[in-house]
Amino acid sequence: MNREEIFKEISIKNDKKILLVVMDGLGDIPYYHGKTVLEIAHKPNLDALAGISELGSVIPVLPGVTPGSGPGHLSLFGYEPTKYEIGRGVLEALGLGIDLEPLDIAIRGNFCTVKEENGKLIVVDRRAGRIPTEENVELCKLLSSKIKCIEDVEVSFTPGMEHRFVIVLRGENLGGIVEDTDPQKEGLPPKDPIPVTEDAKKLTEILKKLTAEIREVLKSRKYANFVLLRGISRIPNIPSMEELFKLNPCAIAVYPMYKGLAKLVGMKVIDVNGETISHEVEKLKEVWNEFDFFYLHIKKTDSYGEDGNLSGKVKVIEEFDRVLPEILKLKPDVLVITCDHSTPAILKGHSWHPCPVLFYSPYVFPSGADSFTEKNCLRGTLKVTYSYELMGLMLAHSGKLIKFGA
Repeated sequence: MNREEIFKEISIKNDKKILLVVMDGLGDIPYYHGKTVLEIAHKPNLDALAGISELGSVIPVLPGVTPGSGPGHLSLFGYEPTKYEIGRGVLEALGLGIDLEPLDIAIRGNFCTVKEENGKLIVVDRRAGRIPTEENVELCKLLSSKIKCIEDVEVSFTPGMEHRFVIVLRGENLGGIVEDTDPQKEGLPPKDPIPVTEDAKKLTEILKKLTAEIREVLKSRKYANFVLLRGISRIPNIPSMEELFKLNPCAIAVYPMYKGLAKLVGMKVIDVNGETISHEVEKLKEVWNEFDFFYLHIKKTDSYGEDGNLSGKVKVIEEFDRVLPEILKLKPDVLVITCDHSTPAILKGHSWHPCPVLFYSPYVFPSGADSFTEKNCLRGTLKVTYSYELMGLMLAHSGKLIKFGA
């Protein structure tokens, strides 16, 4: 039997509640006077909880491999990320409520800023200064009015948050895999769409023509004057969390991509009336009696890490700490606080460093630490494991697994 077959056989339903808090990009490395953001932040509630919890570290994919948000989250939800490859375009599209057909191509787009040097485009800002969402909406309306199809392929543009948007291509023979056009760093030219598989020839040509037309529409603008394409993908076939683990799960998240990933594994996505952590926690309290697994996503730790904003990342941790007592009043049977990947502010991007984990239930071996930090997690009783192994522990600590074998 493989791992998934085992969980299908031994998982059971009960009324115990699991709460997984994902502070996106929380993990850090020591560089500000030898301290990480978790060491700098004033977080008395997290530190007190650490003293009665197991601490540990998790690796999202493989040692040394820097994960994207998709694989990082998929692993936390109990799936081996190397088995299921989910494109970011699909996640963004589902998160925005777009009804994708099986053969549709979904693409996550970034509005970006480019300049011309010696006849070439150079990326100045990969996120166009994180333009306001309202401006994004207007830009997508403009593109939708100018570009309705490329050859025989229908094209649609849907705004997301800030600089993010989604393109959906609908047509025949759009198979294969094409590389992203995002160079991942400023100061480099946007990459051309490059086919990875032989059957991607048509899709590659459509993308080349599409980016050229988008540039023509946006080129007079000062900031959001081009786009970068990421996660060019179709919907994969993946079993639900209910099918694998007998869970009735829900997701409380603000950003579309994370809603999309939650939908993909069968979570009920709960709409949040606001964008703050407090808004999310209020919604958590509202739906607490309706589900047995709760995924609460906090985005800004990652955003500030990518911006190199150490103080901003610290403030988000402190903001979460202030609402933690409200979460604890709900008395979750299992509470896990971790991240999908590390985003050290000094690196301004995702990294391969292990993710800190705080794991609380009545049945833990407390690490006895005086604070929730990466260093304490690396020497905690939970040790270092893979992210997808946390699901088995969450199920076990909540009595949702029966004995395996005679």
